[in-house]
Amino acid sequence: MAKWLESGTRRDVCAILYAGGELRAPQLKRRLEAHYDARIDPKRFYGRLDALVESGHVERRVDGLDDIYALTDAGARAIRDHYAWLRELIEGQE
Repeated sequence: MAKWLESGTRRDVCAILYAGGELRAPQLKRRLEAHYDARIDPKRFYGRLDALVESGHVERRVDGLDDIYALTDAGARAIRDHYAWLRELIEGQE
């Protein structure tokens, strides 16, 4: 599996985009912060987001002043594969 899972934040960004479709960066960051119930350092957040764009799991497009992010086919496939792996591990313990 590609290095996209090097960071739990990267994985969670992909999961949010999988469920939510296209999102502006501030919306995405707020959803992560709500999930973690904690503030996420902007530099860390944007670094993880840039890494996902560079790896081809997320695409970025510009809409006026905003960057809008969406999951690519590779990103969707990676999140589904990860979900299947987790489900297999969890169900194997029941």
